[in-house]
Amino acid sequence: MFEVVAPTALQWLIGVELARYRNEAGLSLTQLADLCGIGKPKLSHLEHGRTTQYPGDIRRILAACRVHREDVDRITQLTTRAHEASWLGAWSDVVSDWLRTMIGLEALAHREFVFEPVLLPGLLQTEDYARALTAHASRVRPDQAERLVDLRMHRTLLLDKGLALHAVFTEQALRLRVGTPEVRGAQYRHLLALGERPDVTIQVVRPADGPHAAITGQFMLLQFVDARPICYVELQDAAAFVNDPPLVHAYTLTTQSLHEVALSPTDSATLIESLIT
Repeated sequence: MFEVVAPTALQWLIGVELARYRNEAGLSLTQLADLCGIGKPKLSHLEHGRTTQYPGDIRRILAACRVHREDVDRITQLTTRAHEASWLGAWSDVVSDWLRTMIGLEALAHREFVFEPVLLPGLLQTEDYARALTAHASRVRPDQAERLVDLRMHRTLLLDKGLALHAVFTEQALRLRVGTPEVRGAQYRHLLALGERPDVTIQVVRPADGPHAAITGQFMLLQFVDARPICYVELQDAAAFVNDPPLVHAYTLTTQSLHEVALSPTDSATLIESLIT
């Protein structure tokens, strides 16, 4: 028997890859079970990340799907990263399942593109700015507010651990009255400092810059060394994870549109600096 467990972000990501290759091979779960000798129930749990994905099982499944060896090695390599996102456990009781998955995937990614039309992206926020936002969040319990701020600050450490970030946000988000003028001023100076880092790109898109492709609002595109990209779209008290290749490609084209329409990083820095009083 195999043990059924709640999926970690890594197990979920491996499961997505397994399901993609099965679908690309045009195989049903029943057909794949016959070809690789692994039972249909276990295959289903492997694809949903609800049981441990051992390298031997992964190789059998992908061999049955006629996957190229380099891709088999790539997916198998993912199993060696099983404990990299375990730091989230300290906050597991104050975050939703979908937010836990997003943060886990973010910790596994090597590159992130994020577009925020209303707020400054979480990875760019100062502690005081995050605290002011959390204080006005109607769905956050007062006794959990400080722990959520602590979690958001812990997320920002990813920028010191190799995560490359390209953040685009609107002028509206930049000018939103969050906290006191002192809080906003410190936030603007923080953005300028982050923008000087070689692995961080910051762009502001203004109404005067014209239309762009991100008409549906906030999204995050995560890229991984050993897996294909995933899109994260936040909804009202929920989220969607987009992994269908054509849809992910559409979001990739949207990142290019935003990059072209928004102010350049240099001009964005000039605009941010003009707001410091």
